[in-house]
Amino acid sequence: MTAVRYFSRSGHTKAVAEAIAEAAGTQAVSVDSENAAISKPVDILFIGAAIYAYGLDKHMKKFLSGIEKENVKKAVVFSTSRFSKHGLALLKKAMQEKGIPVVDETFYAKGNPGSDDLEAAKRFAQKFI
Repeated sequence: MTAVRYFSRSGHTKAVAEAIAEAAGTQAVSVDSENAAISKPVDILFIGAAIYAYGLDKHMKKFLSGIEKENVKKAVVFSTSRFSKHGLALLKKAMQEKGIPVVDETFYAKGNPGSDDLEAAKRFAQKFI
């Protein structure tokens, strides 16, 4: 089973999350949604966010605090940002601190992802499915 979770204020990370979810045959769910919790074990959790004021948004932090390592076999990280790839490192660190293995390869789209970026996100997701 595969899950896709993200947080997006601008819609850029949401667009990438939806492309990844399409490739994975699942739905992308915003971490501030009622049904965002990972309550059943998943083989792969694609998780994405951008940087807001040099850190992760409070909604993502709350979601990450509730993840149980028993429910996530491995995490795959993605991000969008106009300025920095730092969100990738923060997401990786948060997963690793929970004891969840994180794959080394990440996906990043600078700014507003175009159709080429979204196709690349789908190809990226297919590597892990």
